[in-house]
Amino acid sequence: MTTQAARIDIDLSAQQLALLRAGEELFCCPVSTAANGAGERNDSFCTPRGRHEIHEKIGAGCAPDTVFVGRQPTGETYTPELGRTNPDRDWVLSRILWLSGKETGKNLGGDVDTRKRYIYLHGCPDNVDFELPGSHGCIRLRNSDIVALFDLVEPGTEVTIHE
Repeated sequence: MTTQAARIDIDLSAQQLALLRAGEELFCCPVSTAANGAGERNDSFCTPRGRHEIHEKIGAGCAPDTVFVGRQPTGETYTPELGRTNPDRDWVLSRILWLSGKETGKNLGGDVDTRKRYIYLHGCPDNVDFELPGSHGCIRLRNSDIVALFDLVEPGTEVTIHE
């Protein structure tokens, strides 16, 4: 007997992520997606829709609030004071789940390639308003939520993003 793989469902209109297996909800949390709304084009700063998968998991073993730039830990740990002194930084914290599109012409290849756009599920400062979209295209989660989700999924896990 084979067990059905878990999959992630992200509802843009509800700003919610659910991890599901065989119709059962294993994990659920609020998210903050793109301030520019949904869209797949390069440089749109929109959250891409459609079928994706986790391309790579980054940050295993890092402390919560670890700051990443270019998918590398910077050696910094996020604090509210660091946030105040760098108000324009787009914070990528704790863990990264890098997405890759699975639909050629929609979110894979050409000028609509999710992976080449560096679209992630990642942690963010705890003061982010999760009732409103506010990212530059990525899906932002509370640090505790991305750490928990990171341990429940593997590369290849299906991710569906819809309105």
